[in-house]
Amino acid sequence: GQGMTAIFYRLQQIRLMRYGLASIVALTVDMGVFSFLIFLLAPAVAASAVAYSIGIIIHWLLTSRTVFTDRVAAEGPERTRQKALFVASAMVGLTLTAAIVGAGDAVGVYPLAAKLVAIGVSFSATWLLRSRIVFRSVP
Repeated sequence: GQGMTAIFYRLQQIRLMRYGLASIVALTVDMGVFSFLIFLLAPAVAASAVAYSIGIIIHWLLTSRTVFTDRVAAEGPERTRQKALFVASAMVGLTLTAAIVGAGDAVGVYPLAAKLVAIGVSFSATWLLRSRIVFRSVP
């Protein structure tokens, strides 16, 4: 009935809020590692790849333990599949980000403004992929 629909909607809002917080933490770690590696004079591309990879690991740990706890597969092939899909969803986010920043640059949009738009689009896309596919409801 309507009561159950309201409860489900509220739980989804809480789940999305937790996902947002996990994303902020992962992004903060990514930027921190990136900044630190740049400070150590690491090449920017390498620093970016290492930092993004660590961010993905942090995001998996937070998302699987605080957001989709009821939908994480048991250890084994199904969990490995979830991890692979999670990384694939991160690659979709990375591709969208690069495409948006690149397109913005091509038409003269300030890179930081393009990056902010890209963060919003990437966040929405990865949330949809992760909530509907990676951590789909178990029947």
